[in-house]
Amino acid sequence: MLNRIARMLEIIDHGRIREIQLARPPANALNGELVDALDAALSEAALSSQAVVVSGGPGMFCAGLDVPELITLDRKAFSRMWSSFVSLMKTIACMPVPTAFALTGHAPAGGLVLALFGDYRIMPRGPWKTGLNEVRVGLIVPDPVYKALVRLIGAHRAERILVSGEMMFSEQAFDIGLVDELTHSPEETVSRAIEWCESIIDLPPLALKKTRQMARAGLCEIFSDYSADENQSYVDLWFEESSQTALRAMIESLKK
Repeated sequence: MLNRIARMLEIIDHGRIREIQLARPPANALNGELVDALDAALSEAALSSQAVVVSGGPGMFCAGLDVPELITLDRKAFSRMWSSFVSLMKTIACMPVPTAFALTGHAPAGGLVLALFGDYRIMPRGPWKTGLNEVRVGLIVPDPVYKALVRLIGAHRAERILVSGEMMFSEQAFDIGLVDELTHSPEETVSRAIEWCESIIDLPPLALKKTRQMARAGLCEIFSDYSADENQSYVDLWFEESSQTALRAMIESLKK
């Protein structure tokens, strides 16, 4: 299994804890292959490890969806990819073992989306930004993402973040509860995530398991209400003319 999924990932075992490092340079942008690989790696780690750390490269955790690649897909291919992305979110939300996200640098849009469903989020101080800017490219966040965001920071703050679509520095993300802990460097972010996992899995195992199940049940159940119609609505919005125009404008801005 690991040989098959490791091409865009680095799998690093730290005793009882497995680190899954995104390794799709230059920005760890999420295409269909990386989404499927990460989903498979998390599912395998849930069976073989007591905790998981998801990390990225120094200065860049994940740039979100790979828009330049995804915008070339036809409706059928994009719909398949989006279904896979929703499946990945659900896998993270329903992980049976503690899962920490070491946001080793920038984590905009889809990069933050993944972390919303984890147990713990750590980010370095400094120039690193995160946020959900979907509205600025003609998109919305799907309902599970909205509910996960509200669960973390409350409805009013979630509204302000989503409606403005502005990025924020890590210190601001920490201040509003979007990030649980700040470190002094991207490298320290990974080591602290591992330390946090170690502190959690040292707790009495049955009590830990039942407490996590109770505390995170609502997060996992978010996806029981997400229908095929909602999935199709997101695909329709992606291909709507104004969305395509905004997405293409974003691609052009990245070239400058």
